[in-house]
Amino acid sequence: MNVVITGASRGIGAAAVRLFARRGDRVWFLYEKNDDAARAVTAETGAQPIRCDVADEARVTDALSAIPDVDVLINNAGIAHYALINQITPEQWHRIFAVHVDGAFYCIRAVLPSMLAKQRGCIINVSSMWGQVGASCEAAYSAAKAGVIGLTKGAFLAMTKALAQELGPSGIRVNAVAPGVIRTDMCASVAEDVLEDLRQQTPIERLGTPEDVAQAMAYLADAAFVTGQVLPVNGGFVIT
Repeated sequence: MNVVITGASRGIGAAAVRLFARRGDRVWFLYEKNDDAARAVTAETGAQPIRCDVADEARVTDALSAIPDVDVLINNAGIAHYALINQITPEQWHRIFAVHVDGAFYCIRAVLPSMLAKQRGCIINVSSMWGQVGASCEAAYSAAKAGVIGLTKGAFLAMTKALAQELGPSGIRVNAVAPGVIRTDMCASVAEDVLEDLRQQTPIERLGTPEDVAQAMAYLADAAFVTGQVLPVNGGFVIT
């Protein structure tokens, strides 16, 4: 399969690149600015890197138009900002939504023509358990991740029609993963005692790894009869 993964120079995205490359898939990955990290992922996996800010529609269109016949698109690119709501600037708020929601929209629009032409494809959006239940001091991040879930199960071209329902007759499946607390760079600013408290609240009694999420992505890429679903990858922290 031809697989495109956004936000994949590190963390969950890089773990997904490694897993899909090990499976024998052809992998391209988008990253914003960390050239050294991207080169390291390429050296390890043979995947093809493309420097691209997913919040820039023109750059996304150019980047993805150069990739033939995308079978699987994984919208993983994301940023976080930890602050009280009255401390978040409008610029920070808009940037978070631009990356998480607009970026996913631009990437989906870019790959849809080839998927529709061949009547098959798989889109996996990366949300978060905070997009399901919210997180204190992460209002913008939580709202953006809820938007990703909305893009997966909610309105796309019409308010009452889910994207999965819209594209299902064309053989295109759309799902999301909602990771819990995953040990990545996004946790770097979180105090260890807070992480320990979160670990204790998790029924499996450990925090997640990027590889845990990558395995869920691989399942959804192969699960031919699964669409319109949000797969929790949170160790039981949120059970719905």
